[in-house]
Amino acid sequence: MTKNNNVWKLALLALPLLAAGCATTPPSNTDNVCEIFREKDDWYHDAAKSARKWNTPIATMMATLHQESRFVHDAKPPRTKILWIFPGPRPSDAYGYSQALGTTWKSYQRATGNYGGDRDDFEDAIDFVGWYHNTSQRQCRIKSNDTYHLYLAYHEGQGGFNRRTYRNKKWLQKVAHKVSARAQNYQRQLNSCEASLKKRKKFLGLF
Repeated sequence: MTKNNNVWKLALLALPLLAAGCATTPPSNTDNVCEIFREKDDWYHDAAKSARKWNTPIATMMATLHQESRFVHDAKPPRTKILWIFPGPRPSDAYGYSQALGTTWKSYQRATGNYGGDRDDFEDAIDFVGWYHNTSQRQCRIKSNDTYHLYLAYHEGQGGFNRRTYRNKKWLQKVAHKVSARAQNYQRQLNSCEASLKKRKKFLGLF
């Protein structure tokens, strides 16, 4: 009996660790936003809250996060190579779901008062993306549903966007078109499942 009790105690102690691991794993199917929100129970609530707060569509924010990190919570830019072989330094300190730079994250914290926000926390990351896109809407005169230009501003910064630094970056324009297409696809999917997601959240008392 003592041996069995010890086994159960170890199993119970391991449960929080297993839950934490599951909480930070990327969604199984990142191509379907409905499946993402069904798998990650709190994410729709976080995304909807950010959409209301920053006047930015859920589909646009989710497509941005997909492009930046594929929803990997601790994503970092790949290291550079020294002599084409040895790993070198990373090109920037971008980190987390949104790949926000440290200085930009601090600007977000000062602007919103979210000083406890973490780049590897989904709720904070999608709030950051909503805030950044909202800033681009105001400073760059981009419409809230114009994912293509919002992503260009996200990559280049509002100042760079207004200087049109993206014009000679064909690769970046292709990426922005890709993000825009994904946002359109996410929106079509969301149109088919958002009503059920809202009902689910009301049942759980999250709205």
